[in-house]
Amino acid sequence: MSTATPPASSQSPAAPSPAQDSSQNVSQADRAVLDYLRSRGHAAAEKALLAELDGATPDDIDKGKATETIDADELVKTLAVFAHKPSRPGENVLRDSSSVLQELTAMGNPSNIQSLISSIGSVGAEEILSLDPTDKQEGFRELEAWVDGSLDMYRPEFRPILFPIFCHFYLDLIQHGFKDAALRFFSTFSASLSPSHNATLHHISTLLLPAHVQNDELAQRFRNEKFSVRMSRSGFGLLVGWLTEGVGGEAPGAGDGFSGEKGKRGRAAVMRVVNNHLRFDVTSSNPSSVSPHAWEESTGLLSSLIPKASGTTAANYTSPQAFNASKGDLKLGPAPLGDELRAEAERVLREQAMVERDPAAQYEFQIPRPTSVPGMIIPLESDLLPHPPTFKTIDVEREVSNVRDARKRIRLDPTVLANLDVNSPQASTVRARALPSICAYTLHDVVEGSPCCTFSQDTSLMAAGFSESYIRLWSLKDEKLRGMRSDFNASSIKDGSSLQKIKEKKGTTTRKLIGHSGPVYSVAFDPVGGSATPPKYLLSASADATTRLWSMDTMTNIVAFRGHENPVWDVKWSPMGIYFATASRDRTARLWSTDRISCLRIYAGHLSDVDCLQFHPNSLYLATGSSDWTARLWDLQRGSCVRVFLGHQGAVSSLAVSPDGRYLASAGEDLAINLWDIGSGKRIKKMTGHSASIYSLAFSGESSLLVSGGADCTVRCWDVKGPGGSKSKPRENGSLGLANDNSTHGYGDDENPETIDLVATFPTKRTPITNAQFTSRNLCLVGGSYLSSELR
Repeated sequence: MSTATPPASSQSPAAPSPAQDSSQNVSQADRAVLDYLRSRGHAAAEKALLAELDGATPDDIDKGKATETIDADELVKTLAVFAHKPSRPGENVLRDSSSVLQELTAMGNPSNIQSLISSIGSVGAEEILSLDPTDKQEGFRELEAWVDGSLDMYRPEFRPILFPIFCHFYLDLIQHGFKDAALRFFSTFSASLSPSHNATLHHISTLLLPAHVQNDELAQRFRNEKFSVRMSRSGFGLLVGWLTEGVGGEAPGAGDGFSGEKGKRGRAAVMRVVNNHLRFDVTSSNPSSVSPHAWEESTGLLSSLIPKASGTTAANYTSPQAFNASKGDLKLGPAPLGDELRAEAERVLREQAMVERDPAAQYEFQIPRPTSVPGMIIPLESDLLPHPPTFKTIDVEREVSNVRDARKRIRLDPTVLANLDVNSPQASTVRARALPSICAYTLHDVVEGSPCCTFSQDTSLMAAGFSESYIRLWSLKDEKLRGMRSDFNASSIKDGSSLQKIKEKKGTTTRKLIGHSGPVYSVAFDPVGGSATPPKYLLSASADATTRLWSMDTMTNIVAFRGHENPVWDVKWSPMGIYFATASRDRTARLWSTDRISCLRIYAGHLSDVDCLQFHPNSLYLATGSSDWTARLWDLQRGSCVRVFLGHQGAVSSLAVSPDGRYLASAGEDLAINLWDIGSGKRIKKMTGHSASIYSLAFSGESSLLVSGGADCTVRCWDVKGPGGSKSKPRENGSLGLANDNSTHGYGDDENPETIDLVATFPTKRTPITNAQFTSRNLCLVGGSYLSSELR
């Protein structure tokens, strides 16, 4: 059908087909035979008879198909699957062809059918009627067999093409009304892709009608953007050869290749997606010299994920590397300390050393000044966010405590475990040096669920947010939590002793804070006092789209910060206090100050929910993770994106920045942890081992160890400095399993192996870990809610 075809509601007659024109010139008996063959569905026999009667060959009749049209009734019946009623969005109400015309007349020429007609183009509506849904299943089966049977050096770069082709095949089947065939296709091939793309596959599986595809944002991104795939030159040559010739490295016995009519249609379906929806970034790198996980770093729907260049004449960036390089160097060094504060903290340290008569302490009372490290720029005091011009006593106590904690900190060095013999007598001693002590806090009888928890830096308090809209505090030092009485007179408060008199006389070791009207998704204690004093404030983020500030002195809510339009998923304090940031479902992150009720900055650019965020240690930058599979680094004051990190194959659920400011760790729904170099924006390595979603990440004080906790009820320790890479799998007879052995591998079989930088795994019984963090002396604290067998 050409673009000039009238809309579905039009009842104008269509032009007769060539078959009908030819049948007008035959005798009445021959016409009766032709009508009988047509009524029985014998199209091939009808065409052959008609060709013989006209003295033409069947091929001559095929030549007229380019201009062949169908009548309005047939077109309307074909387009019936593309309409639905708003009251019944999940069901095709026009399935019965007898009621199609009446239903469409009542719907009044809906816009989705108009857009469909305009998108058909000059190919013709006959293509829709003649589509064979089995060609996609056959084509994908042969493609998957070819990828699995390719050489080990090429398999990592071939695997990323399976996911976009699978998605387009499924969306094509749904778009053309083959719902049952689409569901069979999904159930047959989705299992091999689910380890890395579980969230996306679940999403597209909910699209069951063409109207769903037309109105879904992700589906339209697949339709309108090209999926970028990075591939070596030799690998790309093999792929092209296999697509065009049907040969090129397939496994012996893996399949018969594209043979026969069905095989040719399958190859054509694959080539159609490759030509129209994939963009190949062909590199000259040797496949054997590239890390297997590096191929997916620049894979995906990148055109909308990379921030656009500023200015009307600036060219858009085609890769995250080009964008990151254009932003120049970042100031990632430690934040400078004011001279007056430094002098006062050193004076206090000298006095304490004299009082304690500690010979080791007298040489460590000076606070080290930031030293220049190659590749890192130290910021100036003028680069920092505005802060009070004078310091307070609590600032001095914090700096003094930092020096003392650094002296007493347990040094963790996981690199010593690389060549450790676990059966040696020194094994336990070496492991004690390399691995942290982990203290786990478990919440019991939490039927409603607890999405979050956190610990104060001085380890005196624990807070947890609950799905029933409240927050609960616990004293970890068995001290009573007492707030202020409500009947005191403000004029009676003259000094600290009078302030203590108006506190509640009775108290318990736990306290409930009520104020939110929705589930509490994140809580955070203020860091101003560090490990020296208990926190003064607590922040909480909720589904009610507010962030609340709570006083730990009065145990009451002080301020409710409103500005987000949707649930707030995460909240974090700036390392210097005063400022904090929030992440929301409205696709933005926002910067706030405790002395103002409106936000200071809005960081917009993500294409989906901003799920998590983390401040850089020097408070100049903010890292955000999103459901659009990316993490970004923002300049706090300018509000601009300075780094984009692409490499996850699912939503980014957790972030952590190393204390030395060099590394960013991101965990995603693809069950992988990516370690990034913030300065260059490049991925250092990919760490895998978790079998379920990862909820929390934390670096040790030396930035040498990373701890993760997740829904698989484990705490895992990772060597940050280690090289990474997959472990060799032992075979059943005990020898190492080589990749070129005779065993068969399916796509996804080794999708999530434990990498060699996983140095330890600590399982819980049935407690998913929602938070993991290190104290200033490298004690690891983790927390979560116990899942009873009934809840599981």
